[in-house]
Amino acid sequence: MSWKSRGGDVSHRSSVSRRWTFFLCLASFCAGLLFTNRMWSMPEAKDVSRSHENEQEKLNLFSEGCDPKSNVVKQEPKDILGEVSKTHHAIQTLDKTISNLEMELAAARAAQESILKGSPVSGSPKVTVSTGKRKYLMVVGINTAFSSRKRRDSVRATWMPQGEKRKRLEEEKGIIMRFVIGHSATSGGILDKAIEAEDKKHGDFLRLEHVEGYLELSAKTKIYFATAVSLWDADFYIKVDDDVHVNIATLGTTLVRHRAKPRVYIGCMKSGPVLAQKGVRYHEPEYWKFGEEGNKYFRHATGQLYAISKDLATYISINQHVLHKYANEDVSLGAWFIGLDVEHIDDRRLCCGTPPDCEWKAQAGNICVASFDWSCSGICKSAERIKEVHQRCGEGEHALWSAVF
Repeated sequence: MSWKSRGGDVSHRSSVSRRWTFFLCLASFCAGLLFTNRMWSMPEAKDVSRSHENEQEKLNLFSEGCDPKSNVVKQEPKDILGEVSKTHHAIQTLDKTISNLEMELAAARAAQESILKGSPVSGSPKVTVSTGKRKYLMVVGINTAFSSRKRRDSVRATWMPQGEKRKRLEEEKGIIMRFVIGHSATSGGILDKAIEAEDKKHGDFLRLEHVEGYLELSAKTKIYFATAVSLWDADFYIKVDDDVHVNIATLGTTLVRHRAKPRVYIGCMKSGPVLAQKGVRYHEPEYWKFGEEGNKYFRHATGQLYAISKDLATYISINQHVLHKYANEDVSLGAWFIGLDVEHIDDRRLCCGTPPDCEWKAQAGNICVASFDWSCSGICKSAERIKEVHQRCGEGEHALWSAVF
């Protein structure tokens, strides 16, 4: 083969390779343009807004750590808690209003019944009218009987202020104190006249529309609370026996601790046996209602002294006609509250023993509210011994007048 022919072949091949090179370059360039356009295409508006929102949320989260005032998320729970607190307060206010209205209605009913029945309640008309306007701390009803003149005199000579001091106690301390008694089976007889004469002298009786009798103590208790709540608007209503020694100032400071509670039942709580045997003291004729023989009563305050709040006294007044009476007065009161939302407060200072028990406690700075002998369900021979108990276990007259309730 000659050199010319070889040179021609070479030139032909170079021309072909140049063409393919050009086409390949052009194809690569077009492909590059297509790829580049896809990579740099503008995002949609939705994507832009979402991206902006995400960035804004990140900025907000970051700013929350630096500026607590702009923390919207943290403020929301506070606002919710505030609304819940306001709602709870409104409900409490409404409950209190309803309770007050019920109390006023019960008082009006009791007063109307007293007028219609001619109930011989003590006190001047001025006292009865003014009681609807004055708020008292407590009404202390001292349960007594026709045969207990010596006991009443011993109480007057010890822990119950007399005359102007008793009136001052009502005005300054908001404490009402009365001996509570009904009338005899023969109304207007010698027993009733003796009480009327005693009341004229001392002016410290609350007379009930009730026939006195040992087996009628449950009825008397019910009528006492209904009458007391109709005459005096007080935070607490107390029942105490006339053979028990009481420190009034200590009683007041004990009760005010529970003033904010709507339904409280305060006393020395116990649960004694249900006595089915006839002829024994404290026999319960309806023992079968408490289950098998040998069972115990539900918890209830011992009858020597107990206190209840105004709402409970109002409840008794409203429902007095349907409240069942058991043989034992303290059991009856406990039964009236057993199915209610009532707070039972067991305070052993309301049932101290006589000296040396109450004396030792007083020396230790733990003054007793009430003192009596369990063996006698009161102070044994109280008319003779209560003065000694008062001297050794009394809080002192200064404690009463200096007390702030």
